Amino acid sequence: MKKLLIVLLILLVIAGAVAGWIFLGPTTGFSSSEKALYIRSNAATKKAVMDSLVKNKIITNETAFEFLANRLDYWRNIKPGKYVINQGSSALTIVRLLRNGRQTPVKFTINKIRTKEGLAEMVGRKFECDSTAMLNFLNSEDSLRKFETAPELAVTNILPDTYTYFWNSYPSKIYQKFYEASKKFWTEERKQKAQALGLSPSQVYILASIIEEETTNDKEKDTIASVYLNRLNTPPRLLQADPTLKFAVKDFTLKRIAGPILSVESPYNTYKYGGLPPGPICT
Repeated sequence: MKKLLIVLLILLVIAGAVAGWIFLGPTTGFSSSEKALYIRSNAATKKAVMDSLVKNKIITNETAFEFLANRLDYWRNIKPGKYVINQGSSALTIVRLLRNGRQTPVKFTINKIRTKEGLAEMVGRKFECDSTAMLNFLNSEDSLRKFETAPELAVTNILPDTYTYFWNSYPSKIYQKFYEASKKFWTEERKQKAQALGLSPSQVYILASIIEEETTNDKEKDTIASVYLNRLNTPPRLLQADPTLKFAVKDFTLKRIAGPILSVESPYNTYKYGGLPPGPICT
């Protein structure tokens, strides 16, 4: 009897060690240091998640993972998002990561973007939402009303910077961070400086975008700004800014602005229409 108990205890220890290895030991099968798992909002199902885990070699033991997922009630509330799994993670670690929705943040850097289409394409490459959804948002008066702007001025709330999001952020959430950063930038002091020039914050942004496209030499920008401000205050207020015509015809490779292009019909033709164009020509 004593020997039998000892044998049973040994077997239990072995079984516990095996179970511990299965559930707590490494389960990943990929060779890189980490691998991203993307769970789409329209595919947050048990089958889709399991298929993705297996296809990307994030788990090598489907049975163990599924057992733990069932025990921890993961399948009832699958959270979409981007999850980065480290090499050597255990089945338990992965299940807990997914169940708790511990997404890996996405860094989204804005440098110079010339068009809303260009911004939408960047969003489509970086986030779950596609470029069409983002562009539709940027062109929607209803969507932008809560951000106190309109489609032609939507880009004036986008300051070059690095923003942090979750991968499954929708267009409104993405734009909200732009808007909040812009509101923070425009302090009362800066608003007063703009007012002293006879400009609103959005008009300052538009003028700055033209100057940005005019030269990459920071030392020249103050001089160019003075020239344009003088033209704005002198009838017929024609800026005669070459970058605005490039924007009007959507050809940013043009080296020389002359001839028929000077007569192109566009509110961005500052050789033809006085004042600032209706929106910025870059971020």
